[in-house]
Amino acid sequence: MSISYKPLWLLLVERNMNKSELSVKAKISMNAVAKMGKNEYVSLQTLEKICLELECKLEEVVQIEK
Repeated sequence: MSISYKPLWLLLVERNMNKSELSVKAKISMNAVAKMGKNEYVSLQTLEKICLELECKLEEVVQIEK
């Protein structure tokens, strides 16, 4: 299994937001954003910050693929 942040990228497009804006608004590092761009693991705390800022559920940010 692998992790994918495709739902997050689609959500950002829907909201006309780029990755840099996400980093600033959610108060997460660009390093974390870069890791997500490579579908690498980030902390649950990072995902929580994103969900709180975007007012969305975790499943709207990340998915697990087989």
